[in-house]
Amino acid sequence: MAYQPLPFRAVAANVLLAVEQGQSLSQCLPPALNQLAPEQRPQLQAICYGTCRWFHRLDDELRQRLKKPLRKPDRVIHHLMLVALFQLRYSEQATYAVLNETVEACRALDKPHLTGLVNGVLRAAEREGAPEPHDDSSRFSHPAWMVEKLRHNWPDHWEAILDANNQQAPMTLRVNALRFTRDDYLKHLQEAGIRARPTRFAPNGIQLESPVPVDRLPWFADGAVSVQDEAAQLCTTLLDLQPGHRVLDACAAPGGKTCAILETCGELAEVVAIDESAERLPRVQENLDRLDLHATLKQADAANIDQWWDGQAFDRILLDVPCSATGVVRRHPDIKLLRRESDIVPLASIQLGLLDAMWAILKPGGRLVYATCSVFPQENHRIIQRFLKQQDQALLLNLDKDWGQDMQTGRQLLPDPDSHDGFFYAVLEKPAP
Repeated sequence: MAYQPLPFRAVAANVLLAVEQGQSLSQCLPPALNQLAPEQRPQLQAICYGTCRWFHRLDDELRQRLKKPLRKPDRVIHHLMLVALFQLRYSEQATYAVLNETVEACRALDKPHLTGLVNGVLRAAEREGAPEPHDDSSRFSHPAWMVEKLRHNWPDHWEAILDANNQQAPMTLRVNALRFTRDDYLKHLQEAGIRARPTRFAPNGIQLESPVPVDRLPWFADGAVSVQDEAAQLCTTLLDLQPGHRVLDACAAPGGKTCAILETCGELAEVVAIDESAERLPRVQENLDRLDLHATLKQADAANIDQWWDGQAFDRILLDVPCSATGVVRRHPDIKLLRRESDIVPLASIQLGLLDAMWAILKPGGRLVYATCSVFPQENHRIIQRFLKQQDQALLLNLDKDWGQDMQTGRQLLPDPDSHDGFFYAVLEKPAP
């Protein structure tokens, strides 16, 4: 019997099951996309991202509609129904197609005994409409712990943060300053029929009115621009890069900031980029190659300096630490399913350990930029407070900027639906002798 590929809804259900079991979309979606014809891949990606984005609201509705939870071996059908609910509630897909094809997908997943349940649940959902959310987790479609933590940490902003997380992020570009001025590239975009505007804070940033495939961007393959959020671009404005500097980008993958550093100052002595992940480090090289840039790449745990450091101190260090990534949920909605409240304390320990290690290899008179894509104070300004108590000689620079909120030990950007992601920055300098 010839192999029959799974319908795309069945593929989507398997992806969501993998996310629930701990895999990120970036891990499990690419092989799933390869199971489908090219014309179906954008729809699969949209469904997987959308169902993760609205998972907690959809899951709440589905639990109300099921008399009892499905058995563990049938859990994939729970996710299949979530996919169908997402399409019923948030897409323009024809209702009959969603219902009929979801039932067929149930059969394709070798669960024919559940087709009656699937059909009944979805027909009731279509007939009755979406129920009112019964708690804030469902209303804002975030895990309860995240809602409560944001409410506690940001009493005046928590609802805006949650709402922003549920919006699709804009597509933002960083113009390669070695190749074009921003104004020049904006003209090229206009000529290509792509509507765009300058970013408010990042000097080389451009925000597109609507996302486009990168192959539509003028000279993208030749290194004219890169896709990078505006908040992430701000790191180079804080490093104060000068010719002859030796620069370290710790925790560098996928390499966007490494490339931004090299584009900002073309006469640096050396840029060293480190990442612990053997799987992610080749992505840094791919970005460097496309932009015709060079950096020294090393696979290592940055905190274990005996493993990789050559003894030469760095003039500048960018430390973009591993974090909860709660500032980029709108770009990575699977964070809502993957992250746990219990992750925060171990992450804070890693962050402080990395900061201590990087401080040891920073040249006297040098500058270190601490960055996260988190909105939780425990990973951000409180880490800097703890570090300053340990290193009383460290100088904290006052960031008098027109972006973010002043947290006394750094500036916090919260996700903006029409602009940047959530990000935190602090800048430390080591006194010269």
